[in-house]
Amino acid sequence: MKFLGNIIWLIFGGFAIAIEYFVSSLVLMLTIIGIPFGLQTLKLGILALWPFGSTASANTQSSGCLTTLMNVIWFFIGGFWIMLTHFLFGILLAITIIGLPWANQHFKLASLALTPFGRDIVKI
Repeated sequence: MKFLGNIIWLIFGGFAIAIEYFVSSLVLMLTIIGIPFGLQTLKLGILALWPFGSTASANTQSSGCLTTLMNVIWFFIGGFWIMLTHFLFGILLAITIIGLPWANQHFKLASLALTPFGRDIVKI
């Protein structure tokens, strides 16, 4: 079922979302200051490419103060808008019963988009 859900996800917009994340990651990595943020958008792109069967979990080895600072900077630079986009797509998909699994994936991406530092993607 995970495979079928991922294929349908890719056909109906997941591939476009992943490409947007990968392109923005490359643009952010052009500057030295943007490299940490580019790595986080790369993480979002990987999850957006194949979301069923994966989850985001807290990294136990992350440094608390630096992770918190980077998440605050991320929130003001663009994390809020990315989260809001995924949240709105999740709401639109949740209106129909058939769209609930894909809405759940958008909510998962919204959670990761809000605070990506200190979190890892784990295969279930």
